[in-house]
Amino acid sequence: MKHNAISILLVEDNPDHAELTIKALKRGKLANQIYWVKDGEEALQFLLHEGSYANGENAPRPGLILLDIKLPKVDGLEVLGRVKKHQDLRSIPIVMLTTSERGEEVGEAYRLGANSYVTKPVKFTEFVEKVQAVEMYWLLTNTTSERGGF
Repeated sequence: MKHNAISILLVEDNPDHAELTIKALKRGKLANQIYWVKDGEEALQFLLHEGSYANGENAPRPGLILLDIKLPKVDGLEVLGRVKKHQDLRSIPIVMLTTSERGEEVGEAYRLGANSYVTKPVKFTEFVEKVQAVEMYWLLTNTTSERGGF
């Protein structure tokens, strides 16, 4: 089965977690390009082509967003809510990443429109498997408007 590789926006403030996620994605050999931003404010600028991303050339529309919940400046739930309310961005699948398994946090993420929620395990091998499984699922089973679907 052939699939179209997509770009992924990783929103993660922890450099160690970001490095693990990027390694896991590259190991899966599924994504064209991975863009990493370090806080919610930068994520919104990337997606809305504002600030240092105003020209849009260094901020293409991602086919998948991996979004940490606990972020500086603008938290992940706020970013999620704003993206899902935005007419041009709401169809982008968003997977929430967190080290927490608090039920109310999970419920709020889904209420705001998260497509999936993944708890980051501490062990690298487990984390790699989870990230690759999430990416494989979204790339092979979901069709976004960018890829000729809805």
